[in-house]
Amino acid sequence: MIVQGLGRPLAPQLISIDSADGYERGRQRGKRLGDALDTGIGIYLYLFTVAGIDLRVVQANAESALIATEAWSPTLAAELRGTADASGQELWKIAALNARTEILSGANGSTGTKPGECSTIVSTKSSPVGAQTWDWHDELAGCWHLQHVHGTPHGYVGLTEHGILSKIGINDAGVGIMLNILGHRADRADGVPVHLVGARVLAEAGTLDEALQILQSAPVSTSSAITVLTPDAAVTVELNPTGSRVVQPSQGVLLHTNHFLDPQLARGEKPGLYDPDSQLRHGLLVERAAAGALPTVASELVPYLVSRPGDVADLCCIPAPGATLGDRWATLATVTLDAFARTMTVSAGSPLAAVTENAPVTTLVAR
Repeated sequence: MIVQGLGRPLAPQLISIDSADGYERGRQRGKRLGDALDTGIGIYLYLFTVAGIDLRVVQANAESALIATEAWSPTLAAELRGTADASGQELWKIAALNARTEILSGANGSTGTKPGECSTIVSTKSSPVGAQTWDWHDELAGCWHLQHVHGTPHGYVGLTEHGILSKIGINDAGVGIMLNILGHRADRADGVPVHLVGARVLAEAGTLDEALQILQSAPVSTSSAITVLTPDAAVTVELNPTGSRVVQPSQGVLLHTNHFLDPQLARGEKPGLYDPDSQLRHGLLVERAAAGALPTVASELVPYLVSRPGDVADLCCIPAPGATLGDRWATLATVTLDAFARTMTVSAGSPLAAVTENAPVTTLVAR
């Protein structure tokens, strides 16, 4: 099977979901995504196979994640069921999309290159603002959308992949989240998916303390760093199956790539997964942030994430020539958040494209 990249949409699809009932929100999601959801599922199922994960294992992992989600948040589980029913997809496939991070933690390393991944920068000098790259498989460049979600305790806006309830976003209380994948030796695929944990934060958290309570109560089974912005403060919560730690800003700066910053959690880091790339990207961001006070306007953080071929670190991820599915890492989108304004901007492609090519920018406001 050959999977081609679908191309980056100049204007990503924007869907609106509005219901106080979780199942109905899922039904609306499944109906609005239509055939695009089927395309994304097909690419993911093939990606799991390329990663050396048998589809019977994928289904078992997805079903385990669904059981864990039902126990932690029946509302989220109902939303997954609604998405499956309205789209005509098997429930385990929708669960597998939402648990794709957890399932891929079991990859056997059969692909040829190390993954590229996301970089995050936040300025907390004033009301927090942040920017991040979303780096993922280039073949999925056309399998994501923007969303307005209402009917939850807090309405929110965000960017997410087709069929996945949430990823990066901000709600009407000014609680926003950004996401970086991490790797730990204890990672497995039977806990609550991190994407669903983030969805609950956006839907329910009205303060930083409420966001931390949700994040630290979640029975996750794989590692991630979720950076939380509110109008008053920002922190990063590092999660793995053994526990969680809160990383505070340093001198008004909060940075994260794809390795643990907490020394205790770092003891179990999965070797050879993101290093040395993650450390190089983090080091470059530290250097740039130290050169002067970070801007307090979200859009002015985007240039900090720019890299060009030959730079010391690949903040902008470009697929290698001749690379195939599993190795074709690309920066699919560039995102900013402004907690006080409750706004999020998204441009398809890399920060370099945003800065040098005036890539179209979509602004979403959570109200």
